[in-house]
Amino acid sequence: MPDLKRITFNPQVMGGKPCIRGLRVTVGTIVGLVAAGHSWAEILGAYPYLEEDDIREALSYAAWRSEEIEVSTVEA
Repeated sequence: MPDLKRITFNPQVMGGKPCIRGLRVTVGTIVGLVAAGHSWAEILGAYPYLEEDDIREALSYAAWRSEEIEVSTVEA
């Protein structure tokens, strides 16, 4: 996993989904907004407690996860 300091995991926050700095904003929410065409300025306006580095790390985390290979431990 890349060294991402703003992505947190806590079972008590959003069911353990990857979140931004322990806030109730998931990486999926940020990536979905970017994918839907929202500008960073629009996202920061909607979530004023976020910073540009939060968006950058959310995208970096999503990119890393999309390249990650999961290996099954169950034999067929």
